[in-house]
Amino acid sequence: MNDINLFTIGFTKKTAEEFFSSIRSHRILKVIDIRLKNASQLSGFAKKEDLKYFLKTLCDCEYQHLPMLAPTKDLLEGYKKKKITWEEYEDEFNGIISERKIENLVSPDELNFSCFLCSEFEPDQCHRRLVVDYLSKKFVQSIITKHL
Repeated sequence: MNDINLFTIGFTKKTAEEFFSSIRSHRILKVIDIRLKNASQLSGFAKKEDLKYFLKTLCDCEYQHLPMLAPTKDLLEGYKKKKITWEEYEDEFNGIISERKIENLVSPDELNFSCFLCSEFEPDQCHRRLVVDYLSKKFVQSIITKHL
């Protein structure tokens, strides 16, 4: 069994050139958007239809939106408004993705040379890291993760 090469990226604090160059240089085959809503105003190039077009045209890369890998609106708002701590967010989110059985939504083959996308610049306090950690425990193959 081969290892899974999985990438993650946040678009905040990145120019379009930095973002798409990184996707292209790492030979990513598919960007899996794990934001709850993919019509973000934070970055013009990261809106759903624009992003899909740019990825295909500039990087020959597929795009998929999987909001089942995103936190709920209530959980996200609770954390952003500092009603809950990161540790509480992490515990609740892990419960949500476990209940959703996200390991059945993506296959190891599908994840190889894919990249989870969200908005956070760093993965430390971001759900994309939590999704990778969860899947690492569920799949037989090892997941080698690189945060871009």
